[in-house]
Amino acid sequence: MWNLNYLKFIDQGRLLSQGLCSNCIARLRQCDGSHRRGLFLLSRNKSFVTQIQSASKPPWRVLFFGSDGFALESLKRLHVSRDDTKAGVVGSLEVVTLSRDAPVRTYAEHHRLPLHHWPDVDLSKQFDVGVVVSFGCLIKENIINKMPNGILNVHPSLLPRWRGPAPIFHAILHGDSVTGVTIMQIRPKRFDVGPILQQELYEVPKNCTADELGATLAVVGSEMLMDTLKHLPERIANRKEQPKEGASFAPKISSRMAWIIWEEHSCDYIDRLFRAIGSRIPLKTMWMGNPIKLLDFVGKCNVLFTAAPYLSSVPGSVHYQKESNTLLVRCKDGWVGFKAVNFKKRLSAADFFNGYLHQSVLKKSPSTNTCLFQSYKETPFPGGHNNNMLLRNNTPF
Repeated sequence: MWNLNYLKFIDQGRLLSQGLCSNCIARLRQCDGSHRRGLFLLSRNKSFVTQIQSASKPPWRVLFFGSDGFALESLKRLHVSRDDTKAGVVGSLEVVTLSRDAPVRTYAEHHRLPLHHWPDVDLSKQFDVGVVVSFGCLIKENIINKMPNGILNVHPSLLPRWRGPAPIFHAILHGDSVTGVTIMQIRPKRFDVGPILQQELYEVPKNCTADELGATLAVVGSEMLMDTLKHLPERIANRKEQPKEGASFAPKISSRMAWIIWEEHSCDYIDRLFRAIGSRIPLKTMWMGNPIKLLDFVGKCNVLFTAAPYLSSVPGSVHYQKESNTLLVRCKDGWVGFKAVNFKKRLSAADFFNGYLHQSVLKKSPSTNTCLFQSYKETPFPGGHNNNMLLRNNTPF
């Protein structure tokens, strides 16, 4: 008896088969039309063949996978296209998403789009193509194979550079002057390694944050997605494998990245770090043995000291600049400024100075490190454990 064996007819008339006799193949060939490619399923419990039609040109039946705000831009454009019968690109649209508070889920529920709750995807329904944007989960091979045109991915980088979940953050953190968006077909078991269907470059604006870049690339990506769907057979026919050279990985951002090591980090690096993660994870350091969050970063500052010139050579040195109401901190190659901190509660630079840096306060403190922010470094031990160290002039204590 047959157990979900299948046949696919492709454009050139070639037939891919599994275990069917020549008579069965000949009979099934007669069902194939010029406009549609046929997919046939044979069930163990049924003695007949069911034909499922899959489109060879738009409008497409689309299954969308997504979660966050970046993905939402593509979903909105697909939704608009579905309701635009004149455009004729999207015929139907259903959504697969994750957590209940995800922007994609909220949008789908509000607009009453058919919704699948991952990992429970109803594979009995028929789709022509899948689209995955910022989903975060590997899609199984049986789902990919269910889509006659595969599953497209909108990825905000120039693949193979910055494969992984956080390409925008790493582009900013590493000072990339050019990035872009790639439309690719996904493959099972690995992220971001499939063939490229379309790719566009985008010049990163100076002093751009990850949030700003992400918002722009989300729009660019959604436009590219619709263009790819409009010309999908041609794009698939001309797809190209990713080059082996130039591949890099963009792991998830974490709170561990926010610790500043004053002895090692330059002004430019701290600026890029803030623009990459600062809106989500505040930059951090240690003050008198306790963590302190550094807020309202103002960038590199030019400092001339006459009263205390020795401070300028010690990484982590803190100075309050009254005229600009800014806390200045010495790093590897200069000074950076912050307008506020969070130390038990939010404090302006002036409040922090009056509470902790004023001479009347310093005279009461026996510590020689009272005017220093201390670097904090997590170094992994074998087995995944962390060795947490305070650093002072490159010396753990």
